[in-house]
Amino acid sequence: MQKPSYLPLALLLIVSVLGVAFPSVPTTIVTEGIDTGDTAWMLVAAALVLLMTPGLAYFYGGMVNNKNVISTMLQSFIAMGVISILWVVVGFSLAFGDDIGGIIGNPTTFFMFNGVLDGKPWPLAATVPLVVFAFFQLKFAMITPALVTGSMAERINFKSYVLFMVLFSLFVYTPLAHMTWHPDGYLFKMGVLDFAGGTVVHMSAGWAALAGALYLKRRKSHAEAAYFPPANIPFVLLGTGLLWFGWFGFNAGSAVGASALAASAFATTNTAAAAAGLGWVLFDAAKGKKVSALGFAIGAVVGLVAITPAAGFVTIPSSIFIGTVAGMISNFVAHLRTKSTLDDTLDVFPCHGVGGMVGMVMTGIFASKGVNAAVADEGLAFGETKLFLTHMVALVIVSVFAFAASYLLLIVTNAILPLRVSEEDEKVGLDVSQHDEFLVDA
Repeated sequence: MQKPSYLPLALLLIVSVLGVAFPSVPTTIVTEGIDTGDTAWMLVAAALVLLMTPGLAYFYGGMVNNKNVISTMLQSFIAMGVISILWVVVGFSLAFGDDIGGIIGNPTTFFMFNGVLDGKPWPLAATVPLVVFAFFQLKFAMITPALVTGSMAERINFKSYVLFMVLFSLFVYTPLAHMTWHPDGYLFKMGVLDFAGGTVVHMSAGWAALAGALYLKRRKSHAEAAYFPPANIPFVLLGTGLLWFGWFGFNAGSAVGASALAASAFATTNTAAAAAGLGWVLFDAAKGKKVSALGFAIGAVVGLVAITPAAGFVTIPSSIFIGTVAGMISNFVAHLRTKSTLDDTLDVFPCHGVGGMVGMVMTGIFASKGVNAAVADEGLAFGETKLFLTHMVALVIVSVFAFAASYLLLIVTNAILPLRVSEEDEKVGLDVSQHDEFLVDA
């Protein structure tokens, strides 16, 4: 029996009371200009993206050792609860509220979702209700901190993770979302193209994961070079299937309508995932390794990551190249990581951080006006350099910001609640030490 903890419950009760004090009752719900077909598709897309977070839970949960499966999976599921509430209270405002300096949104714009039910549609999603756009974006905010957990698996204190998740969402995710996707955002005005979150989601999560792995240092088993096999590779395959399926909402939904652009993004998403899965295992085979289920699963996810920023800007044949190259590069970086002392438990940085950066570079190379009229400057492959150079500058800005801010938040979190579990808890496993739960066959 652990010591009672009243503060988290008190915070939830305070937020609940705020919900009564600020009910955000709509006046007149906007219906003019709303397209029912676009709205139906975006509701489905939002549901598909939600499915990705349980998919991530299975993907990560299958790769850790059997003493940490439940804790690792719960870290994804708890994000669905915490970020959902945080988004309604202030997260959506910070990401998409009235601009403050091109960096962040005004927290009062949509505080407690005020004006969301009866608000005008988002300017870049003019045919769907604002509440649909807000909840579609919630699912992106939800999975991003969950992605980070893979780098710190098997040694992070659950309470500290929840605190870090909240801080990361407020001070890393929402500024990046605002800068990249708000019409007045700094990166948006620079001309950065990020169709569905390669920068906002995957690069931010990847760099935060690297910061976490460095800050928490190595697991005892890692330092002793003790090998524990993945708990359940079928879980990894199931997670990959759920992620691949949900990613159609992630990318095609970012067209914010049932359109030809959504269809194009849908096609590039599938193609890049297929190419990257093959690229990963064939790169392994070229090095004399056997083709593995784990390798194809990881490679496919890397392809999904890499195509995310480019999905609505590049052609379908280009997505083959993007997926293949991303799968090979991430495989190589993951191999280098195994030769180092860096303990990124589930290779989040090589897969999501590097995959996101590859996608950002590839967008700067292959973006085409023929695919999307919103492309003001075409990519390097079409003889123009402006977009490519813009993306190179933005890549550095985002990388420095995401890593530095995440590392600082880890320091702050650790000062409030120790981030790392005790050596004894790590030895017992986080399923038991953190949650008093365990797998039947553990």
